Amino acid sequence: MQRTLFILLALLLLPASSYAASTPSSFWAARSVLVASSSPGNAYAAGASVVVTAPVQGDLLAFGGSVVTVAPVSGDGLLFAGSVSSRAPVRGDLRAFGGSITIEEPVSGDLVAVGLSVNNSGRVLGNVFIIAANTTMANGALGPVTIYGNNVSLAGTFAGDVTVVAWGRVVLAPGTTINGALTYEAPVEAIIPASATIRGKATYTNASYLPDAGTSRTLSLISIGLFLLIRILGALILAGLLAGLFPRFAETIVNRAAQMRPNRIFLTALLGFAVFIVTPVLSLFLALTFVGLGLAFLILIAYALIALLSLIYAGILLGSLFARRYLHREVVLWHDGVLGMLALSLVTLVPSAGFFIAFFFTAFSAGALLLVFFNFAFPHEEQTPELL
Repeated sequence: MQRTLFILLALLLLPASSYAASTPSSFWAARSVLVASSSPGNAYAAGASVVVTAPVQGDLLAFGGSVVTVAPVSGDGLLFAGSVSSRAPVRGDLRAFGGSITIEEPVSGDLVAVGLSVNNSGRVLGNVFIIAANTTMANGALGPVTIYGNNVSLAGTFAGDVTVVAWGRVVLAPGTTINGALTYEAPVEAIIPASATIRGKATYTNASYLPDAGTSRTLSLISIGLFLLIRILGALILAGLLAGLFPRFAETIVNRAAQMRPNRIFLTALLGFAVFIVTPVLSLFLALTFVGLGLAFLILIAYALIALLSLIYAGILLGSLFARRYLHREVVLWHDGVLGMLALSLVTLVPSAGFFIAFFFTAFSAGALLLVFFNFAFPHEEQTPELL
C-alpha cells in the first residue's frame, strides 16, 4: 500500500523521465527515516523525521515533519515538511514547501520555495520564485528572481532581474550587485547602501496594504451586506423547513391569529413582550444564587429557543395570512414560510416603523407559541394535543 501511494505521488508531483523508467527507485516509510544507502534511481521517503545521508542519483521526494538532506541529489528535489534543510548540492530543480526552509548549498536548476521563512545561502543557477513571510537570499542567483513576502533581504550577485512584492521592508546588504533591474512594491523604500550596485533600472511602487478610509467604509458596507444576506437566507431556510415539516403546528398558530379579536391579538403580543423582558431579568436574579445557577442556565436556553422560534413563526404567520387573504388557502405550505420570512426581513429594513412591525409580529408569535405549549401541557379539550 505504501509503495502504491509513493508511486502515485511520484507520478503526480515529479516529471517522468527515461532515466527513471530504466532505473529502479527506492522507497522508505517509517516514523524516523534515515536514508544511508545510495539510491541508483529516484528516492521516495516519508516519515515524521527524514534524513538523507547518501547520494541520490535520480530525483528525491521527501515528506515529513522534518526533512534534512546532507548528500547531493543528481536530479530534482521535492521536499514537503514543517522544517526543510537542504545542506547538499541539488543538480536539478529544487522545490521546497514547509514552515522553515533553509538552503545552504548550490542549486543548479530553478528554486521554488513556499513557507513561513526561507533562508537561502546557496547559489542558484536558475530562476528563483519564493513566497514567504521572511526571505533571505544571501548568495544571489543567475536567473530572474521573484519574491513575495513581508521582509525581504538580498545579498550577493544577481545576474538577472529582481522583482519583489513586500508588505514590510526590503533590504539590500552592503556589496549587493544586481546586474538587471530591481522592481519592488513596499510600504516604504528599500534600504540600499552606497556599496550596493544596481546596473539596471530601480523601480519603486509605494504599496500600502492598509486600507484607507474610503476602502474601509466600502469593506464595512460589503461586510454588513453579506451579514444581512446570510441572515436572511438562513431565516428563509428555517422558515421553509418548519412550515414544511410541521404544517399542522403552523396552522394552529395561524388559526389562533385569524380567529382572535383585535384586543386578544394585542394581549397575546403583550404576553410575548413580557416574556422577552421578564425572562432575562428572572435569569439574572436566579444566577445570583448558587442553587439557581443551573436553573437560570436552562431558562436562558429556553429563552433563546423561544426567541428563535418566535422570529421564524412570525414570518410563517405573515406568509400564511397572505395566502388566506389573497389565495383563499388555509393549508400552510413550505413556500408560505419562505415568502413570509422574506417579506418580514424586507420590512425590518424600513427605518423605525419596520422594526416595530417586525417586533410586533415576533412578540405575537411568542405569545401564541406559549399559549399553544401551555394548552398542550394542560389540555382543556380532548383535541388540543391533536393540533400538534
